[in-house]
Amino acid sequence: MSSQGLTTGPDLPAPTNGTGAGAQPLWSRRSPRPRYWLHLLLLAVTLYSTTAVGARMIQNFRWDRPAFTVDDLMAVLRMWSHPFSLPPGLPFSLTLLSILLAHELGHYLACRHYRVDASLPYFIPGPPLIGTFGAFIRIRSPIYSKQVLFDVGIAGPLAGFALLLPALTIGLAYSKVLPGIAHSGDFVFGVPPLLWLMEKAIFPGVSSADIYLHPVARAAWVGIFATALNLLPIGQLDGGHILYSMAGKWHKWLSRIFVVALVPMAVFYRDPAWLLWAVLLLFLGLRHPAIFDPTPLDSGRKRLGWLALVVFVLCFMPAPISS
Repeated sequence: MSSQGLTTGPDLPAPTNGTGAGAQPLWSRRSPRPRYWLHLLLLAVTLYSTTAVGARMIQNFRWDRPAFTVDDLMAVLRMWSHPFSLPPGLPFSLTLLSILLAHELGHYLACRHYRVDASLPYFIPGPPLIGTFGAFIRIRSPIYSKQVLFDVGIAGPLAGFALLLPALTIGLAYSKVLPGIAHSGDFVFGVPPLLWLMEKAIFPGVSSADIYLHPVARAAWVGIFATALNLLPIGQLDGGHILYSMAGKWHKWLSRIFVVALVPMAVFYRDPAWLLWAVLLLFLGLRHPAIFDPTPLDSGRKRLGWLALVVFVLCFMPAPISS
């Protein structure tokens, strides 16, 4: 059993036939009035759902039980009727939501910088195990410049990554060694290269399977997963925007190649979630809004693009969650 549904990033408008380069003005039509109540309501519900998950995780951490089991799914649901049991889960939820918020604010502030019409972040509450499906912003005006597309696309992953690094460091400092803990529950969490490297630095000589991650480190793990997922170089994912800005006409074919590559991963790692992602991206996510801007990216942005690739490699897990 696997779970892959976490997403962050901008939602670009449909393709446009606009021309020109450089920063574009705000969309000619009046932007819809912000529905602050909806943003706050979704944030509050997501804070509640992730705090409930975190409260159960910290209980398991203190009692040396597996991080999360099938039985914990119902236990989390029961916490909804016992709000006084939730505060211990705040370190997990606040860490996770801060990482997601940093990602979205990266996109949002880049949009504001270039006067691109964009919404405030929408958080998506989710079921137990993680407690959220992530967050996103809506971009309501077309983007005419590769430079703007690149900056908006890369700002989110880099901002989120900059926040998850200290969160992971702090979380690992509070983690502990418990032999065999990683394989003792109903769910096995993957170990991305970034986590593996930091575990070796903080717990030298200790196997990843014997390190029990503190809920703060587990929140950073979710942030790592979200970063890798959004940096997939496909379609309208953040990685797809970066690829489009750098590769131009090759974006369509490269996106298809990367989507097809998800199929053998689903088979080899027995992870049907990758197959589901391949189908969804094949039919819904490959088309990218056309940008008629022949201006190539400058060398500084190209270096940032390669940095994004390094971040993707550090965060990617072939089997994020398995059973």
